[in-house]
Amino acid sequence: MRHSYRSALVTGASSGIGTSFARRLAADGCHLVLVARRTDRLDRLAGELHKQHDVTVEVLPADLGSAAGLAAVRARLTAGDPVELLVNNAARSARGTLAELTPETIDAQLSLNVTALAQLTRAAVTGMLDRGYGGILNVSSMASLTASPGSAVYGATKAFVTSLTESLHAELAATDIHVTALLPGFTHTEFHAANDVEISYLPDIAWLDPDTVARAGLDAVAAGRPLAVPGAQYKLAASTVQLAPRSLLRALARRYRGV
Repeated sequence: MRHSYRSALVTGASSGIGTSFARRLAADGCHLVLVARRTDRLDRLAGELHKQHDVTVEVLPADLGSAAGLAAVRARLTAGDPVELLVNNAARSARGTLAELTPETIDAQLSLNVTALAQLTRAAVTGMLDRGYGGILNVSSMASLTASPGSAVYGATKAFVTSLTESLHAELAATDIHVTALLPGFTHTEFHAANDVEISYLPDIAWLDPDTVARAGLDAVAAGRPLAVPGAQYKLAASTVQLAPRSLLRALARRYRGV
């Protein structure tokens, strides 16, 4: 599917799924605003995309977990050239049970995964309502659908993302603003190593390619679908979760994660 958005802002664009989003959008002729903390990576990606696709690529270095970084990106969404598609991809996790996490680690996840995402979504929606058109793609997780022992805060933040996105989709159903939550499973990126998340126990079938995930999300928001679950194995898992008793899901999650 070729996407009709003429401009997009992508958070967490310096690696993984965020980079795949940027490359796919640029290939469709979409002008970009790339947000992440690592300026060097953003600059390299911006140069590559401009050279290959002749699109305008604006680099906006920002730490969305900080008040100043969040304010800068929020301001960009409400001023300057309009952003037709917002991709909220930046996220943070941490390894350990809730009792093992420090208050600072908990706050860091909540600040980025919940507060920043909600505020950027709200900032984007206001402009889209004025223009009567737009799209918002919030990257959630399969972890939002069931218990996540060993990463309870992360799973809870993603449950927030899924719920917020579905609610906003319903609020805007009578408009031409498409709002979608993307629920990937385990994906080959730097995310797990950067967040010290143990993944060695996972079988090969559990893994997705970041480009596959990005394509599924962009296709879903273009089509106006509220949820996107990439990968046949995860589509099956999502359907099973809806039918299985919660007590069974908790027991399976606890055994699978070895908590």
